Amino acid sequence: MRMIQKYDFALYDLMLYLDTHPRCQEAMGLFDSYRAKRREAVQEYVKRFGPLKALQSSTDGRWNWGAGPYPWEKEAN
Repeated sequence: MRMIQKYDFALYDLMLYLDTHPRCQEAMGLFDSYRAKRREAVQEYVKRFGPLKALQSSTDGRWNWGAGPYPWEKEAN
């Protein structure tokens, strides 16, 4: 979760920068790189702990949104 939060912060900061520097190729490259890393971190998190958002829930037989244990619970670790 911590890595997802770090990527979110970096992406938000880059979005603000790109708002004022829309032609900066270096910033756009960083944005694409961090977006891909964030996507991978979210996939790993969902695989290990379950969905972060209801849209990531599984529909293969049962609805798993809200099913524990949550990462902060002892059973998940």
